[in-house]
Amino acid sequence: MKQPYRRRRIDEPPKFLNFKPSGIPRGMLKKIEISLDEYEAIRLADYMQLEHEEASEKMNISRPTFTRLIRSARQKVAKSIIEGHELIIKGGNIELLNALHHCKDCGETVSKPIDETEENCPECGSDHVENLAKPFMKNESK
Repeated sequence: MKQPYRRRRIDEPPKFLNFKPSGIPRGMLKKIEISLDEYEAIRLADYMQLEHEEASEKMNISRPTFTRLIRSARQKVAKSIIEGHELIIKGGNIELLNALHHCKDCGETVSKPIDETEENCPECGSDHVENLAKPFMKNESK
């Protein structure tokens, strides 16, 4: 019997949602989408250099599932870079643990648990604070 599909744990959202080759208008580019869990797999394995076993535990998935996920993510990123496509990070069946709150005035970015809000920037006091997790939160308008 097949195991139920687990929501993948994501520590915090990406600071940027898309990447594209410079000098080429977006309308002329093909798009490649990676899910937030594929992004997290790349972050854990390649950026943080965790072993697959440790990374899979952090994401609440099996090691074989993590291996399939990272393989898929790497293939999409490589294709985007080599063929010059726009890379877009989208949602998925995820459990977001933390949110990033970014000040539009001074550029400060603070990580907080997903259920906490940041009304003012702790660095400059500005109220122009954007929750970078908002596009990935269910039942919340953008």
